[in-house]
Amino acid sequence: MDCKQGLLFISALLMAAYCYPQKKNQQFQDETTDKIIPSSKEWKATWNNQIIARSKNTIIVEGNTYFPPESVQMEYLKSTDYHTTCKWKGVASYYSLIVDDKENENAAWYYPEPKPEATIIKHYVAFYKGISVEEEN
Repeated sequence: MDCKQGLLFISALLMAAYCYPQKKNQQFQDETTDKIIPSSKEWKATWNNQIIARSKNTIIVEGNTYFPPESVQMEYLKSTDYHTTCKWKGVASYYSLIVDDKENENAAWYYPEPKPEATIIKHYVAFYKGISVEEEN
C-alpha cells in the first residue's frame, strides 16, 4: 500500500469511527455516510476458477465490496460502453470479465468520477453477475 492509498484507507476508517451511529436505529441527516464501511479483512473476487481481485483494503458500500484498482487483475477485464447512474455516487462505468474464452458481460463496475459523497471509491471495482466475492480465511 502506498502513501496515497494508506491515507484514503485511514480517512475511511476515521469516517467510520466518527460518522457512524453508536446506537442502533440512530438516524443521520446525511444518509450516505452510513453506506460506506472500510474493511481490513482480506476479500477475494473469483469467477470461472480464476481470482480476479484480492485485497485487505476493500470498502463495503451498500453491501457491495469495492476493491482498490491495484488489487484487480485487469488482464481479465474489458471496458464496455454500459453505464448506470446512482443518485449519490454518480455515473458507473462497467467491465466485462473474460476468463478462458468465457465472457461475463458488464459484471464489474466502478466510478471514474464519483460525486463528492463517494470519492473514497473512485476507480475501486465491484463485482456481481455470478462473480463470487468472499472473505478469505
